[in-house]
Amino acid sequence: MTDIKSSRLLYIKGMLFLALGFISGALLLLEHFSLERLVLLLVCVWAFSRAYYFAFYVIEHYVDEDYRFAGLFDFFKYALGYRGGSRRPQDSESS
Repeated sequence: MTDIKSSRLLYIKGMLFLALGFISGALLLLEHFSLERLVLLLVCVWAFSRAYYFAFYVIEHYVDEDYRFAGLFDFFKYALGYRGGSRRPQDSESS
C-alpha cells in the first residue's frame, strides 16, 4: 500500500477522524452524562494528543533529528533502545 498523495483525500481522512472522535465521544456521554465524565474525556483526549505530539514532533525535532518514525510501534522500539533490531548507541555527551 502506498502513501496518500492527494491533499483532497488527506483532508477527507482528517474530517473522518474528527467525525469519528465526535461521534464516539457523544455516544459515551449520552449513555450517562455528567460534567465529571465530560471533563475526564476532554483530559483523556488532550493527554493522548500531547503524548502523540511528543512521540513524533518533540523526539524528531529536539531529541534525535536524524531518526524518523513510521508509527507508534517504531517509537516504542526507539524508546526501548532498538533501531532496526540493534541496540541504539548511548549518547557520547552523557558519558
